[in-house]
Amino acid sequence: MRKIIAAINMTLDGFCDHTSGIADKEIHQHYADLVRTADAALYGRITYQLMEYWRTVLEKPTDDPEMNDFAIAIDGTPKIVFSRTLKNLDWKSAKLATRDLNSEVLELKQQVGKNVFVCSPSLILALTKAKLIDEFQLCVHPIIAGSGLVLFRDIKEKINLHLTNTKRFGCGAVILYYKPKHLG
Repeated sequence: MRKIIAAINMTLDGFCDHTSGIADKEIHQHYADLVRTADAALYGRITYQLMEYWRTVLEKPTDDPEMNDFAIAIDGTPKIVFSRTLKNLDWKSAKLATRDLNSEVLELKQQVGKNVFVCSPSLILALTKAKLIDEFQLCVHPIIAGSGLVLFRDIKEKINLHLTNTKRFGCGAVILYYKPKHLG
């Protein structure tokens, strides 16, 4: 069975904003290595459209080898996009979901293979409510944004988590690895 892993960057005050984090070489390399361990990455429309930036890096590489490596890794990772407004995608490794989120994830979870990463705040929220997340990988950046999109908005019931690991980066960011306690 595959694991469904919520992997996201956030600020110390709990906001998810891709422009507020520290995007240094070490973090880019971590995420390049991470997406190479995935059978799929799940995106909502907004995050998917932000990720399309990496296609421009493929076409015109930067002076940063880790950024270029991440662009190659994300390009090769199969992407499933959940959108009510997009009708087609032109990124070869991306496809639109044909079913609702929970049905798609339940089927992916039952298959043999590598991990499936959920990389959009709205999808993480919905799958958290449905109790379909097997692990949370929250990269907390040493930044107080003051405003933005709150990751766990609208959660009405307490969810107990068990810290299984941590990873520190030189820039001060820390990944907290949590497993929901109901999974044992």
